[in-house]
Amino acid sequence: MNIRRFALCLCLLVVSFLCSPCELLAAPRSKIKAKSAIVMNAVSGKILYIKNPDKQMPPASLTKILTLYLVQEAVNTGKIKLTDMVKISVNAQLTGGSSMYLVDDNEVALDDLIKGITIVSANDASVAVAEYLGGNVEKFVEMMNARARELGMKHSRFMNPHGLPVQGHVSTARDILTLSNAFIRDFPQALHIHSMKEYQFRGITQENSNTLIKQHSDVDGLKTGFVSASGFHVVATAKRENTRIIAVVMGEKNIKIREQEALQLLEEGFRRSTRKAKVSRHKIH
Repeated sequence: MNIRRFALCLCLLVVSFLCSPCELLAAPRSKIKAKSAIVMNAVSGKILYIKNPDKQMPPASLTKILTLYLVQEAVNTGKIKLTDMVKISVNAQLTGGSSMYLVDDNEVALDDLIKGITIVSANDASVAVAEYLGGNVEKFVEMMNARARELGMKHSRFMNPHGLPVQGHVSTARDILTLSNAFIRDFPQALHIHSMKEYQFRGITQENSNTLIKQHSDVDGLKTGFVSASGFHVVATAKRENTRIIAVVMGEKNIKIREQEALQLLEEGFRRSTRKAKVSRHKIH
């Protein structure tokens, strides 16, 4: 009898684990090479896969999702308008890395700067909007960290609005997922920009840094990043029928592997979500 009770308890424990809210995607777990990754069904809020989700590392240009969050929030509340002309300071013009090439511009429409940050990951535009919204970069960074805490990003610290390397500028895959989910939830209209394949400004055409949108018709965001200290990152999101999956992949060796694993996790996410939905419908009927 004791053996039977033990066997029954063991079966219940296994079933409880398999059906828990943090159930993982078993298939890709051993194959994902990223330093850190996490996948979520954004509709149900269910976490589908994790690998070192709380490992801190420099988030690179994934930082710009938070910058864009603050900008979109200010637009929605009427604090600023898309038609506002934003002064381009010398500080913004001299910012290195990916760029809109704002060197010869005194003022640029906020709408253009948002597209530059979103599509071509422009660091100069990030500084310009930070100065415009915060008064200066330092005040804007304070706003970033305050909003990060409010969103529940427990292991992140931001030192600038663009993600260029600086000591102490760190985040995690779980925190980036929290941010990305909030961004998509609060500003779904922004995905129209994130899914644009290219952007032209002042006669210069640049392709979207997130090349996944060209490879997969369901992918409509969200952001890529790279810094040598941590590697290649991406937040990939896709919607299929009524299901949206968000996958965060951080610390890949190159762009190709980053893309392959992000798409793999998205597909696994849809597969698992579809299977669970079918089971639920059968139970209801």
